[in-house]
Amino acid sequence: MYKHFRYGEQLKKWTETAEERIFPRLQEIRRQVDEHQWRMLKVFKEFGVSEFHLSSSTGYGYGDVGRETLEGIVGKMFGAEAVLYRSHIVSGTHAIAACLFGVLRPGDELIYVSGAPYDTLEQVIGTGRDGSGSLTDYGVSYRAIPLTPAGEINWQEVRAATSSRTRCFAIQRSRGYSKRPSFTLDQIRQMVRHLREIQPDAVIFVDNCYGEFVESEEPTHVGVDLMAGSLIKNPGGGLAKSGGYIAGASAWVDLAAARLVAPGILAEGGASHGYNRDYYQGFFLAPHVVGEALKGAVFASAILEEAGFDTSPRWDDPRTDIIQLIQLGQPELLIAFCQGIQEASPIDAHVRPEPAPMPGYEDPVIMAAGTFVQGASIELSADGPLRPPYRAYLQGGLTFSHVKYGILTALDKMLSSGVSFPKQL
Repeated sequence: MYKHFRYGEQLKKWTETAEERIFPRLQEIRRQVDEHQWRMLKVFKEFGVSEFHLSSSTGYGYGDVGRETLEGIVGKMFGAEAVLYRSHIVSGTHAIAACLFGVLRPGDELIYVSGAPYDTLEQVIGTGRDGSGSLTDYGVSYRAIPLTPAGEINWQEVRAATSSRTRCFAIQRSRGYSKRPSFTLDQIRQMVRHLREIQPDAVIFVDNCYGEFVESEEPTHVGVDLMAGSLIKNPGGGLAKSGGYIAGASAWVDLAAARLVAPGILAEGGASHGYNRDYYQGFFLAPHVVGEALKGAVFASAILEEAGFDTSPRWDDPRTDIIQLIQLGQPELLIAFCQGIQEASPIDAHVRPEPAPMPGYEDPVIMAAGTFVQGASIELSADGPLRPPYRAYLQGGLTFSHVKYGILTALDKMLSSGVSFPKQL
């Protein structure tokens, strides 16, 4: 393989060192995958999944036993009373918006305790009564509590900000476009305990994107009322062509369903068309696919550290999502890295991504995503905003081997850029 690269000898040396170092960590990931897969098989058998469950419905979708059974399976795996697992949800942002609009009413207050959320949620939350249909346009107030310098929840500020109007506390599990580490399930468990003490009646919501099947539990296992995510990330297993999910306590899922569909119809409506087969198989495969992405992230961290770059998490750190941050330091290296990932893609490998404005983002963003499903973050992709310190965010990978080849291609392209690495050759 290395003969295909301009800097093959150097890449081979870095790869051998990295692979020797990470072998025990890869074994730990394999054991985690085994545990999730065994649980998954037990739940499929418990629900008596048969060929007829994979068929589709049309029209209103009432009485879709395949959809209802799948949502029962997801609920069992996620420790949730109720689940919406639907093609009608356009994205993770759409799922989150349905949850927030479902729970919140005019005069209520939303507090993000984990700092400002993803850029794409800024327009959902809004900045005032501007006619946009945002939360603030409907009279919902909002505060994002910055994390402490150590990247922890600022409990003093959360307590000070909370009032009798505080209806919902929101937590973003993954880091987004920030350097702070993603929150582990143990940390979320502690957040739930503190938030219950501060405001017992408030809904605790978690944006669970990128986190499914990475740890042994999900946020709904540790006391979270409501969570949401995208099916073209972890839970779709690379087979879901679109969709999202909402999971949690029945009362809160019903409110989200009223916003997503309509009051009175709730979860009863919504034809599955031809999605059920892909959703069943994708969810069944999800533990394995997430494991492959995690192995790839660990390898990426190790080999890029070998090349002299700072990464987060480091290869031997505990992981709670599939995102790998690489601090590249210079715009040329960020662009070359993403172009290398694109060049190693099965789809649109001939396309050269360039930084460009993106809806919902403040800075130009470069995105590499030569994926079978448009925008699928469980497939190998990389992106980053063109702003100092020029961090690349790598995620996904349907197979470990593909991630490995993609990283080597990106490194070869970076070496060919002529920009000096932190560690000189």
